[in-house]
Amino acid sequence: MMSADVRDDAVFAGTLAELTWHEVERAARSGAVLLWAFGVIEQHGPHLPTGTDVYLPGARLRAVRALLAERGVEALIMPPYYWGVNVVSGAFPASYGVRPELMREVMADLLAGMARDGFRHVFCFSGHGDALHNRTVHDGIRAARERADVDASFVTEPALARRIGLDLDDPCLTLCGPDEPPPDGPPDVHAGHWETSLMMHTHPGLVREETRARLAPTGLGPRELAVWRRGHEHARRVTPDGYFGDPAAADAAEGRRLHADAAGHAADAIALRLRRTAPPTPNPGRRNNG
Repeated sequence: MMSADVRDDAVFAGTLAELTWHEVERAARSGAVLLWAFGVIEQHGPHLPTGTDVYLPGARLRAVRALLAERGVEALIMPPYYWGVNVVSGAFPASYGVRPELMREVMADLLAGMARDGFRHVFCFSGHGDALHNRTVHDGIRAARERADVDASFVTEPALARRIGLDLDDPCLTLCGPDEPPPDGPPDVHAGHWETSLMMHTHPGLVREETRARLAPTGLGPRELAVWRRGHEHARRVTPDGYFGDPAAADAAEGRRLHADAAGHAADAIALRLRRTAPPTPNPGRRNNG
């Protein structure tokens, strides 16, 4: 069991929840942007915590905020949203989800509130790979843009946008990172090599290391992946232990690299969007003689 003591990796650490309303108001007036992560509470095998999809994007946003500050962009981090849509792990204990239409409306209401506070740009991230969850993040952003004066967008890789059926030129998207083909070899998509590596870097104290080191690779292929993505009892049948990949091969140094690359790509994409959407700078030397 984990200690009940407050830790530095508490999900509110470094977020807007630790600020006073005066500090939030000043940030909005100064042109700060908001960063917001969307995850779920769900099983991540016998070696990772159920909050993995909340912890990882939270760590990523802290790194993105630091990189944006180096570019002169102030950013605040919203407390994470973690009651998302859960199809794939829906048959496992401690894997919770809400109806997509409910999540969409909650997102739209909250984004409208951020706009009322004066925040013009909200960048939304997903820590959860479920296709319906990510389509719902996009739907919530689109609904908010239709109802409020806010440039909200989904910061995501081209491969994920394409997998969930979105056009890459969609104005609700802020695409980040290279458009790469899927890696060679067996799929590693949940609580496997890459996700475990990230957790070993960002939250090593939450990884059940003795268990992780003994786990055998699932060795599953694309056919099994297609069945697994149907979710619920299909996923539990394909991956009875709850992971899909090779967590024993994970490495903290690789996690550090993956974390830094993801944060760098996101910060670059956000900075580019802000430049493209910035109002034209008036020319002080030009006079209106009309």
